[in-house]
Amino acid sequence: MGEAFGWGTLAASSLVIGAIIALLFRIRLRTIGLIMAFGVGVLISAVAFDLVDEAFGMSSGNGWVIAGIFAGCAVFFGGDWLIDRSGGNERKDADGSQQNGSSLAIVLGSVLDGVPESMVIGLTIFKGGAVGAAYLIAVFISNLPESISATSGLIASGWQKARVVWMWIGIALISGLASLAGYALFQDSSPDVVAFVLAFAAGAILTMLADTMMPEAYEHGGKLVGVLTTLGFAVAFTIHVLD
Repeated sequence: MGEAFGWGTLAASSLVIGAIIALLFRIRLRTIGLIMAFGVGVLISAVAFDLVDEAFGMSSGNGWVIAGIFAGCAVFFGGDWLIDRSGGNERKDADGSQQNGSSLAIVLGSVLDGVPESMVIGLTIFKGGAVGAAYLIAVFISNLPESISATSGLIASGWQKARVVWMWIGIALISGLASLAGYALFQDSSPDVVAFVLAFAAGAILTMLADTMMPEAYEHGGKLVGVLTTLGFAVAFTIHVLD
């Protein structure tokens, strides 16, 4: 169980690393967009090979996988919509526009992204005895641009540096607990339930990619994001094959 918490926290530690990078260096929006594009490609590969493919192999029928995908999509979409209404719709912009969003909405938005991802880390440790390297790397990389862009905006809108760093540390610890929950809560569950959870995470992550990461990556990175996304997918697929 300690292993699940440790790996989940490690994957989410890139949120803290990204915040520190943003505090120490001024990073161009184009660079953030290109990093984000690479993370998109890595996550697409992880969704396809570490989540949906695994879920399909475990389930007794396609219905569990399809239901999980749409359930994850619906939960992320609904939660994101509620956060937008509470003032967090600009939580990941890097231009300081978070000044109109509540701090609670910003925190909830980041947790909403991270919890399903982290639960899957715990699930994969329980199911296979070891964490999937490709998926772990995908989560780690995808957190960096989110943290960098959000931190830049929060500082521009008046947040204290220490407050920002402690916020990300708290979210990283929550992600570790989510990984622990993914390991502990599903030990006695049927393969169909585990498949549903894997597919649920896949649906949530896919919705997050289309709704948040992909549009922002293209907005800041331009047409080169297609190349970086393909590169990220290829790297993650190679790691998956060699894992």
